[in-house]
Amino acid sequence: MSEENWDIEIRPKHSLFDLRLKDTWHYRDLLLLLVRRDFVSFYKQTILGPIWFFLQPIVTIMIYNLVFNNLAKISTDGVPALLFYLAGTIMWNYFAECLTKTSTVFKDNAAMLGKVYFPRLIMPLSIVLSNLVRFAVQFILFLVMMLINHAKIFPNVVLLLFPLLIVIIAALGLGLGMIVSAVTTKYRDLAFVVTFGVPLLMYTTTVIYPLTTAIKKYPAYSWIIKYNPITPVIETLRFGFLGKGSFSLPLLGYSAGVTAIILLIGIIIFNKVERTFVDTV
Repeated sequence: MSEENWDIEIRPKHSLFDLRLKDTWHYRDLLLLLVRRDFVSFYKQTILGPIWFFLQPIVTIMIYNLVFNNLAKISTDGVPALLFYLAGTIMWNYFAECLTKTSTVFKDNAAMLGKVYFPRLIMPLSIVLSNLVRFAVQFILFLVMMLINHAKIFPNVVLLLFPLLIVIIAALGLGLGMIVSAVTTKYRDLAFVVTFGVPLLMYTTTVIYPLTTAIKKYPAYSWIIKYNPITPVIETLRFGFLGKGSFSLPLLGYSAGVTAIILLIGIIIFNKVERTFVDTV
């Protein structure tokens, strides 16, 4: 009897480190389809549609400007307040969206994941990529506001690190999101913690104040802000585009290292839970 050759052979995993990234690549068409679905469905039956991409950060930075700049008189390091806040907001929004949406990926897609085979890693990856489209639109808004404010882009080598900043933010949101999604299959309480915890976590970054101000005014707590993996990313972005910020290559390397560890742990835990999540979701 001749041996049969199959295009795809589904076998149970025998190792936590069997990530099957090759299978994920084979399903890249599905990945792109899910990205399109997320993008279209989110704004379906809305009046303004993709205009919300612009309205959300604009309204946010206007409120930050009123509360933190005009009322609280928190320094923006000599940068126009709206540009200062927007630089931090677009990075934070990308991270927060990746984290919150990935954290419920098993629960939100239980019906499809329980019936059809495809690499489960496709789902969180589609969330990261669809949010990348939103980030790109908001980043264009950032550049436009720089032109409106006659801000000068300071050409330096730090600008070359911009793709790395995006990778760090995406990987950090993806890794933490997969860890949370794996835990919430058994403990739903964590979903509520993420809902109100993520907005509070923003205050441990430099979205609304520069790192120098945090170190000067709150020395006892400044280490929390300084060693938050998101802080070096925001500071590097501001330094690269606005010429202000506490850029530190060692801190950025620390951020990349922590992110890589979290992402690896997230993928391992995600792959372990995906085999049994249908029984608990």
